[in-house]
Amino acid sequence: MTLPAEPDVTPPRPLKKPRAKGSFARLVSDPLGALGLILIAITVLGACFAFLSPWEPNALNPLDRFQGPSAAHWLGTDNLGRDLLTRVLYGAQIALTLSIGATAVALVIGVAAGLIAGYGPRWLDNLLLLIFDALKSVPTVMLALVLVTITGPSVWAVLLVVVIINAPAYGRMARTQTLAVRNAEFIDAERALGASGAWIAIRHVLPNILGPILIVAAMDIPVVVGIEAGMSFLGLGVRPPTPSWGSILFDGFSYIRESPWPVIAGGLPIIITTLGFTFLGEALRDTFDPKIAGRK
Repeated sequence: MTLPAEPDVTPPRPLKKPRAKGSFARLVSDPLGALGLILIAITVLGACFAFLSPWEPNALNPLDRFQGPSAAHWLGTDNLGRDLLTRVLYGAQIALTLSIGATAVALVIGVAAGLIAGYGPRWLDNLLLLIFDALKSVPTVMLALVLVTITGPSVWAVLLVVVIINAPAYGRMARTQTLAVRNAEFIDAERALGASGAWIAIRHVLPNILGPILIVAAMDIPVVVGIEAGMSFLGLGVRPPTPSWGSILFDGFSYIRESPWPVIAGGLPIIITTLGFTFLGEALRDTFDPKIAGRK
């Protein structure tokens, strides 16, 4: 007599939640992450909708100089009667475009160099480390002065300063992460199957090292905003009359006895942007770092 087959009582596997959705939910539930996203959204939306302002950023009106906040000028006017809110919004376009673009360029160059250093031959690793250390040892102010002497004050001078300063740091991080991953079992398996070194580095090593570097890059964006504002304040970056937060601050300090509002208008967006990206970077680290996430 044949016994009937026992029914399969194996419980069904739970459906996996999308990791991206879960990570974003954890990020938003973090008070620092939510506050950082709000502050960044304010800056980004202001930059995107600057064209809605009824004033031109460089329109001169000497009769209205040094006015305080009013219904017509929400942040007042500067020494030439220009609307400060409009100049701040247009300055946000320059600050965000330059900081994100320069950080992205430095990230690509640094990660590529770090991958080559960590996965390449020993002599190349030593050479790239020497280049990283040499570039990192150059003082920022001296580097800015040299580049401005060569190229003149411009946005490109700020871009070069940021790339030269940040790329070595990203390169060192990428190299360290690559050395930690290159001898993992799944890398050895790919190598045994005949995969080339370039394919392994791009397809398998890069996705495993990129997360921590992106978190550091997000926290470096406010530093770049500060560099751009500082160089513009010193006359080494964006040239007047182009609106820049640094140039607004410079004009404000020059006429601070007449009105404090230009200084407030130039400093407030720098503080908001710096806090926003710093809070977001901290929340990203807490969300995606497995050691920190495991303790929560």
